[in-house]
Amino acid sequence: MEPTEYMPLLFSGIAFVAFCLFFMGIMNAFRTRAERYRMIEKIKQENPYRFPAMNGAGGNGFKGDSSFFSFFQSFGKKITPSTPEEYTRMKLRFFRAGIRNPNAPSVLWGVKGFLMIAFAVGFLMFRISLMKPLNFQYSLTGMVLLAVLGFYLPDLWLHFRTVKRKRIIFEGFPDALDLLVICVEAGLGLDAALARVGEEMKLSNSALSDEFAFLNLEIRAGKKREEALRNLALRTDIDDVQNLATLLIQTDRFGTSVARALRVFSDTFRTKRYQRAEEMAAKLPVKMVFPVTVFIFPSLFVVIAGPAAIRVYQTFLQ
Repeated sequence: MEPTEYMPLLFSGIAFVAFCLFFMGIMNAFRTRAERYRMIEKIKQENPYRFPAMNGAGGNGFKGDSSFFSFFQSFGKKITPSTPEEYTRMKLRFFRAGIRNPNAPSVLWGVKGFLMIAFAVGFLMFRISLMKPLNFQYSLTGMVLLAVLGFYLPDLWLHFRTVKRKRIIFEGFPDALDLLVICVEAGLGLDAALARVGEEMKLSNSALSDEFAFLNLEIRAGKKREEALRNLALRTDIDDVQNLATLLIQTDRFGTSVARALRVFSDTFRTKRYQRAEEMAAKLPVKMVFPVTVFIFPSLFVVIAGPAAIRVYQTFLQ
C-alpha cells in the first residue's frame, strides 16, 4: 500500500482520540465543578446531624439543578424504565454508589441514550468524511458495537464508583466499630452512639459517616431500628456491616447487653481481620510467581550468563 492510503486511517484515529480527549475534558470540568459545590455545601453545614444528601448535591457527584444535567434528565425521563421493581433496583444501585439524588436514574438513562447515539453518529461521520468507503455490513457492525459501548459505559462508571465506595467503607469499618464499642461502654445509648460515631468519622471516612448519619435520620424519622439497620446493611452491601446489623437486631430483640455483644463482636472481628491478613500473606508467593518468572529471571539470566556467553563466543571465533 502507498503511504497516501494510510492518511485517511491516520486522520480518523487522530480525530477519534481528539473527540475522546474533548469529551473527557468536559466531564472532568463538570466533575471539578460538582466537587467544588459539594465542598461549599459541606462547609456551610451548621448542624452536625444534617445529612449531606438532603441539600441537593452532597454525595451525589452532580447538582440536580445543573443545566448540563437537566438536559440528560429531560431526555432520560422518556426512556427510563417505569416498572416499580426496576426503579427500586436502580435506586439501590445509586444508594450503594453514594448517589441519593432522586433524579439520578433519569440522568443515567439520559447519558446512556446520548452516548449510544453520539458514538454511532460519530462513527458514521468519521466513516463518511475520513475513512475509506466500507461496505454496509462493516459499517452497521461498527455502529452497533459503538452504540452498545456508549450504552454500557455509564453502568461501568457506576460499578467502579460502587466498588471504590465499598472499599472505603470496608477500610473504615474497624475504626467505626471500635468507636461504637467505646461509646456504648461509656454509657451512651445505641442511637446516640451511632450518631456520635457518624459525627466522629466525618473527616476520616466520609462515606461511612454518611451511612451512619442516614441511619440516624431514619430512626429519628420514625422507622423501627430493626428496619433502619437492615436498610444500612442493604445500602452498604458489605458482609461485616451486615453481621453488625444482624447482631444489633438480635440484641435489641432478645434484650441482651449491647456493650457485651459489641465487645465480643469486636474481638471476633479483630481475629477475623488477623486471619484475613495471614491469608493474603500466604497468597503473596503464588501471586509473585508470574512477575518473577517473566520480568526478574530473564534479567538475572542476562546479567549472570551474558558475559560467559560472550566469552565462549569469542573463544570459538579464535
